[in-house]
Amino acid sequence: MLDYLHHFTFGIFPYVALAVFAIGSLIRFDREQYSWRSGSSQLLRKRQLVIGSVLFHIGILLLFAGHFVGLLTPHTVYESLGLTVPMKQMLAVVAGSIFGIVCFVGLTILLHRRLFDARIRGTSSAMDILILCLLWLQLVLGLGTIPLSLEHSDGSVMLLLSDWAQHIVTFRSGASELLIGVNPVYKAHIIFGLIIFMVFPFSRLVHIFSAPVWYLFRHGYQIVRTRRPTSGIRRPAA
Repeated sequence: MLDYLHHFTFGIFPYVALAVFAIGSLIRFDREQYSWRSGSSQLLRKRQLVIGSVLFHIGILLLFAGHFVGLLTPHTVYESLGLTVPMKQMLAVVAGSIFGIVCFVGLTILLHRRLFDARIRGTSSAMDILILCLLWLQLVLGLGTIPLSLEHSDGSVMLLLSDWAQHIVTFRSGASELLIGVNPVYKAHIIFGLIIFMVFPFSRLVHIFSAPVWYLFRHGYQIVRTRRPTSGIRRPAA
């Protein structure tokens, strides 16, 4: 039973979470575009929001980029650049520590104002609070992996995690077997990450897709208002 649960969690559940993430985001964009927003509470308390939001966004974007590149880039690419496994491990620990702490401070500020400010809590949905709590717990688990990573500075566990992620995205079998002997903290970190992907389409996190990057490549002008014809309209005499 435990073997099947392990295989389901790390061999099947990733595809369930990613499918819900992709299909749910497309459906919400198609059917509920007016709910596709960040839901800012800036008018209720601006200063705390600005500090927390800036720290959170900087940290979370850099952490996501680091995880994406670190997990999905084949090790042969790093070797060709002269980066050994221990060097990559130390780089991940240092960068993850810095960006993780920055993100943790910002997210803690946002979560505090969301929970302990009566006006903001009154305008928050259950999903607003849930997604912040999930992200906060995920950050705690991520920071908890740093001491464990220092214990195996050879990068052996990092390679296992990278192989698991690459097995998943390339639809190769045997992904769950790679994580059998991995510390439970890493496993919990993966599980929470998959849960966040699964609830992503139903939360305010979807506003990340609304970044107007396409404006940089748009041809022509955007028509905001057309000029009404003036013929037949009598103007008052001066």
